[in-house]
Amino acid sequence: MKTTPLHGWHVEQGANMAPFGEYEMPLWYPAGAKQEHLAVIKNAGLFDTSHMVGITVTGPGARTLLQHCFSKDLEHCLGPKKNPLVAGRAVYGVFLNNNGCVIDDGLVYEVLDHLYFVVVNSGMGGVITKQLEEHSEKVLTAAVCDLTDTLGKIDIQGPESAKILAKILENPAKVLTDMPYFSFKGWFTDEVEGVEPVRLKDGTALLLSRTGYTGEFGFEIFLEAEKTLNVWQMLLETGADRGILACGLAARDSLRAGAVLPLSHQDIGPWPFAENPWLFALPERDAGGHFSAKFIGSEALEAYIAEEYTLAFAGFDPRKMVISEKSFVCDSEGNRLGIILTCATDMAVGRLDDGTLVSLATSEKDGRPADFVPRGLSCGFVKLTKALNPGECVWLTDGKRKIKVEIRQDIRPDRTARRALKKMV
Repeated sequence: MKTTPLHGWHVEQGANMAPFGEYEMPLWYPAGAKQEHLAVIKNAGLFDTSHMVGITVTGPGARTLLQHCFSKDLEHCLGPKKNPLVAGRAVYGVFLNNNGCVIDDGLVYEVLDHLYFVVVNSGMGGVITKQLEEHSEKVLTAAVCDLTDTLGKIDIQGPESAKILAKILENPAKVLTDMPYFSFKGWFTDEVEGVEPVRLKDGTALLLSRTGYTGEFGFEIFLEAEKTLNVWQMLLETGADRGILACGLAARDSLRAGAVLPLSHQDIGPWPFAENPWLFALPERDAGGHFSAKFIGSEALEAYIAEEYTLAFAGFDPRKMVISEKSFVCDSEGNRLGIILTCATDMAVGRLDDGTLVSLATSEKDGRPADFVPRGLSCGFVKLTKALNPGECVWLTDGKRKIKVEIRQDIRPDRTARRALKKMV
């Protein structure tokens, strides 16, 4: 098993460690996954995500190469007006094969017009690099570099994130200004001409990205691997009076499920990227069903006839179903409808008497009772052989237990990820 630069710290702190991808990673710390989940909703959580992979794509043909290999239309992707991707902004999308099936999902950052930074999942650096290199022969003026295990990555997520960062940034007033959702600043070294650096007070260079995998306000930090431990400890010490907690993969999973975010190779994978909650990762279609940009797999998706439907769900209590070969989704009479992809428990959410979902982040004026204490709700994704509408119910079962859940368009309400930065500093 591989380890991240923070592995020793995790073990010293008594983390429950387990394999994830190619790495041994913390599932939770002594505080427990529930408290870690709630810390991100109420205060701040710190995640070691150094198992993720960065890839650089450089040269005059970099954008053309990415447009061919990545699902997003880079010329029509930002904001309601679908403006082009520009320096300082990032977009989410997927890398598909010719059949329209997912190889991996990821983010593409435009650093400069000839420098792009691609972030993919654990163990996928070589796979995505190979695909880009194979197609770079058509471009000739693009070079691809896999940065696997050369970078550290720390995610600080939660409403206190900016306040904690402001204490350790060299120039917080300048850095924490004009950073909309899915924007970024800096680079993880000082060696790129044309990129204004972002540094901590101790001189550490960062790529600071206003993104994350929790649905809540926060940032992702990329830096040189050998500097990861120092910055991790600095953030924990600085954020101690604001309730920051180190968080493991269990809280990361329950937070992303409640935020309706997919786990690659589990919720999206070797089946057509269609009929799911994440079609915003594809270009817009015209009246004839054709995409505004061509990319690997686009023709297969344009011709795809729906056979399966991936849908989000929320339960009525915290109970969840263990996913196994025996578990499946059925109707009220026990007829099999499909499979469970993800089932987690969002501990910040509960239902009112009328069935409305509220969370700890819901204000009283928006319907949260003053004495609201969330029980938590099971949530996640199912893949069914028939389309269902929001509000319809299905049952998760392992053949013995049955859990009733509701098909939903959204799960945890009042998420803060898109909240204006000026309200959070």
